Amino acid sequence: MGDFRQQLALLRQKVARIDRKYAAAESPRVAPCLIEEIVSGEVVETPFGAHFETERLYERNRRHGSVGIADLIDLPENLLEALSEGAIAQSHPKRWAFLDTETTGLAGGTGTYAFLIGVGSIDEEGFRVRQFFMRDYGEESSQLAALAKYLERFDVMITYNGKAYDQPLLETRYRMVRARPPFARMEHLDLLFGARRLWKLRLDSCRLVDLENRVLGVERQGDLPGEMIPYYYFEYLRMQQAFRLVPIFHHNAIDIVSLACLTAIVPAAFGAPDGTVFRHGADLIGLARWLLAAGRDEEALGLYRRAVDLGLPDVLLFRTMAETGSIEKRLGREAAALEIFNDLAASPNPYRGHAFQELAKYYEHRERNHALALEMTQNARALEDSPELERRAERLKRRLTPRPARRGSPRKKKL
Repeated sequence: MGDFRQQLALLRQKVARIDRKYAAAESPRVAPCLIEEIVSGEVVETPFGAHFETERLYERNRRHGSVGIADLIDLPENLLEALSEGAIAQSHPKRWAFLDTETTGLAGGTGTYAFLIGVGSIDEEGFRVRQFFMRDYGEESSQLAALAKYLERFDVMITYNGKAYDQPLLETRYRMVRARPPFARMEHLDLLFGARRLWKLRLDSCRLVDLENRVLGVERQGDLPGEMIPYYYFEYLRMQQAFRLVPIFHHNAIDIVSLACLTAIVPAAFGAPDGTVFRHGADLIGLARWLLAAGRDEEALGLYRRAVDLGLPDVLLFRTMAETGSIEKRLGREAAALEIFNDLAASPNPYRGHAFQELAKYYEHRERNHALALEMTQNARALEDSPELERRAERLKRRLTPRPARRGSPRKKKL
């Protein structure tokens, strides 16, 4: 029994030594600090309480990647007309508000708060970013009231995925504090839709941070990943250590500056497609398809040709050829369409069957060459059969089959 107790005591001593060896040193305690102590700004009083605001100016002589800040104020007043489908016909850049939010979660709903709201604007001095921050949940009413007052000077709100996320979220927050949302009188342009049309065929992702890097040429240093932002805010609420918020303010401001600089690129492409300079054919295809949807076939056709000249990956090239042939046919230029479909039919590709089918239609209805039409139809069926092709083949076979002579007494020739 004594040996057992001795062994147990020795084991406890070993465990204690191991615990002392690997125990983490107690982290030094950091004293709480207020956001106004480490971020330049002010506590703003409103009839609904108080909140914190800060503003930073990006001077005219600065650049954000490929776009100069000084160029923003010279953007044309009709820049947004085409992309907004006429909803924003004329508006001076100084009347545009670039809005982005940082929230306590991505799911939305009544439990998600926009604890930081940034609004960018253009003026003679450069580009300003005003940020409205609630230091605690009780400051939401004051924050939202100040935001509504600030937005009165703008006619247009520009966001990135804001129609699906930022605006509905903020409208919910206004209703939760029994206030009227300030967005009804403003035209809202969500730049995400135009950006996707331009770049989704070339880029794996059309997130704002990816376009910032791939299109503007901006490389963020030490940026806080978006998925970590709610965690940092909750840590701030728990520990009241405001230095944790500095990366969030920086992340929000850079998002807004990138949004403004992309606004100098994306709407211009839709407003003047022929004069747009692109280095990648895939970007032109996205723009051409938007023109097709708007019924601007000739302009779309010109962009398709430019895209082919710039170079396309094979899969996109064959699809572009098929779409180009269809446009030429719709415009009544059958010789041009025939040349394209012959090229498509000459080599293996995903649109070869479609090309054979178009050739079959041409030879049956235009050339009245039923034998060649049947050959094209059989080629199409060999690649991808369908009831329509089967019916076409049967119809052509019947037309190629000689009709039997009618029975009966021969007619007498008239003298």
